Amino acid sequence: LHSTSRRQRQMCIRDSKYVMKRIMTGLVGIVLLISIIVIAVTAEGDKRIENDGSESQEKLVTIGFSQVGAESDWRTANSIYIKQTFTPERGYDLLFEDAKQKQSNQIMAIRRFIQQEVDYIVFSPVVESGWDTVLEEAKRAGIPVIVIDRKVSVRDTGLYTAWIGSNFYLEGQKACKVLNHYVEENQIPEVNIVNIQGTLGATSQIGRTNALEDAADKYGWNLLAQESGEYTEAKAYEVMTKMLKEYEDINFVYCENDNEAFGAIDAIRDAGKTVGPGGDIQIISFDATQEGLRRMRNGEILIDAECNPEHGYYVEKVMEQIEDKELLQKEWNVPEEVFANIPENYEIMLGGKRYTIQAITEDIVKQREY
Repeated sequence: LHSTSRRQRQMCIRDSKYVMKRIMTGLVGIVLLISIIVIAVTAEGDKRIENDGSESQEKLVTIGFSQVGAESDWRTANSIYIKQTFTPERGYDLLFEDAKQKQSNQIMAIRRFIQQEVDYIVFSPVVESGWDTVLEEAKRAGIPVIVIDRKVSVRDTGLYTAWIGSNFYLEGQKACKVLNHYVEENQIPEVNIVNIQGTLGATSQIGRTNALEDAADKYGWNLLAQESGEYTEAKAYEVMTKMLKEYEDINFVYCENDNEAFGAIDAIRDAGKTVGPGGDIQIISFDATQEGLRRMRNGEILIDAECNPEHGYYVEKVMEQIEDKELLQKEWNVPEEVFANIPENYEIMLGGKRYTIQAITEDIVKQREY
């Protein structure tokens, strides 16, 4: 009886161990299963986060933008408007490159944009010629190219999608028409004018210079000298100083942007002469930046023809039309005005159209954003 009880106890112990072993095996299996589920869920979550990030990035329209540089107040304003338009919040990834006034830098930047497979290439060319090869590369890559401000001169205009900018010749025509009006009103017997040109070969320089040359022929002005001020204050100061030494009877200076006008004004004053109405020399300028208009208000500049830097809005419109496959026009001219140091507004006629010449006021200066 005693031995029987002992065997029963051994069997019970053996059975208990077996049961415990089965329970432990089951628990291990459950723990492993839970671990696998947690890892899978975590991995799926990480993957979903990754996908969400990449999908969000893919939704951004990538724009490669090559700017000429930062040689003037106008150029700085132009860059600001581009950056304000093409932000991540508005659905864009803007790759901004400063060419520092070198065409070679722009060509390299455009090639980088092509390698990066951007959606659009936008650039303001330093000069008009020398773009055929790199634009052919962009076309082969299927990337639309939008040119702003200055134009390009290429064998095939199909190498770029659209151009957006100013009618620089018309700007010059307006300025010269206002100048002639001033000369006649004040009965100035002789116009001895010098031309501080912009960067030679740039569309703006070509248009504004041509307008002055045509006006000089038409109105009988004496165009004494022409030299590039490279759109900078320092170079314009140098050029104006030299011209003042060569010509004693200068009474008008035609500067092809505001920064050149500022340099010319400093040179004239340093030479012991005065500027502005009633002064020795009158200044004609372009851009109509806030500082240019302020100086006009202060009597330093006679005429300032606006060059509108707000190209971002129009670039976006062109891109929308490209997406909709209905590009309405190849060339887009931005709206512009002309300001003068005069008592009140008046109108001029050019090419059968009327243009208002605005008398500069303090409100106009304050409202100018660039």
